[in-house]
Order: sequence, then structure tokens, then C-alpha cells
Amino acid sequence: MRPDAPPVGALPFDAVLFDMDGTLVDTEGLWWEAAADVAASLGRELGPADLPHVLGRTVEDTAGHLAPDDVARVSDRLTESFADRIRRGVRVVPGARELLRALTTRAVPTALVSASPRSIVELVLPSLGHRFEVVLAAEDTVRGKPYPDPYLEAARLLEADPRRCVALEDSPTGVAAATTAGCDVLVVSAESGLPALADVIRRTGRS
Repeated sequence: MRPDAPPVGALPFDAVLFDMDGTLVDTEGLWWEAAADVAASLGRELGPADLPHVLGRTVEDTAGHLAPDDVARVSDRLTESFADRIRRGVRVVPGARELLRALTTRAVPTALVSASPRSIVELVLPSLGHRFEVVLAAEDTVRGKPYPDPYLEAARLLEADPRRCVALEDSPTGVAAATTAGCDVLVVSAESGLPALADVIRRTGRS
């Protein structure tokens, strides 16, 4: 945690870790569209069976699923297709800015833990208007979600015990990563929006 931060009082957690796509910004549909376009150019049509290999996964994971013999080139195409869509604008999930502001007010450290490449993360960050203490992108750990590595690394950089961190996630892949890391996980959705801080406290089960 930040050494100069005031105490967080009676909060039942020491830090909050956020997934990005589908949690803070409604971009999972854009990612699916990008993957579907690239898949079509490879002669494939994505369907429900492809969901676990696309949503919540790194670009390289999805590229490996689509074209195991051409991962580097397909990764570049996926990233550019996704970036093109994000540049047209993204919808911030309802409640996201309010929750981030409330955490800032209470001096609770926050981390962004994304499976997207840093180039995508940097495109999205300005829309959130929040300074995260830690920003992790796909390149920052050897293994991405569903492995716990990204969440463990975020907690380490925050100098926080993962068991005293709350992770907000929307995908089974992300939930698996945060759960295995030992975080208290809140499952959210872009459609329902993010909870208020009071609800986060209540739902952690530690109060």
C-alpha cells in the first residue's frame, strides 16, 4: 500500500483490484467482434464453444486458439482490430466512476488487472478518469488469466495480502484467476453495473 496513505478505517479489505474489459468498460462485445472478424478471415465462424477461448483471455491465447501455427501475426491483427473499435469510443460501465471516486475518497489503493495488451489499456484509461496505483496488462506476467499470476502480482506491487483484496471480475476466466490468488471476488456485469462502495463492503462477507 502507499506509505503516505491514511488508514482505511474499518473497511474489511486493504485494496480493490479491477478487471477492465466487461467490468469497468463495456468492451467485451467489441473484443468478440474483433475476434469474429479475424476468425472469418481465417475461414472460421465463432460460436458458443469459442467463448472460453476468447472472453477474458489474452490476445495470444485467442490467437493460439484461432491459428496455433501463426500466433504472432494473428495476435497483431486481433489487437489492431480491437483498437480500431475502441478508438471509436467505449461505454464506461454504470457505477464505475462513482465506485472509483468513493475508493479514492477513502484512500483505498486500486489496481487495474487486465488481460488486454498495454496498448489497449492505454487507450481505455483516459475514459475512466482515475489514477490506479498499479496498472497490469497482459505483458506484465508470464501467465495470464485464468492463472492467478496477474492478481498475485498486483497484490505484491500494492504490498497487500491477496486475501485482504477484493477483485471485481465479469468472466469465468477472471473469476478463476482472482479466486485462485486468494482474493475475495465480486462477480459483476456491464449490464447490471458496478455496486456502490457500501455494497462492496457488504458483499465481501468480512464486515
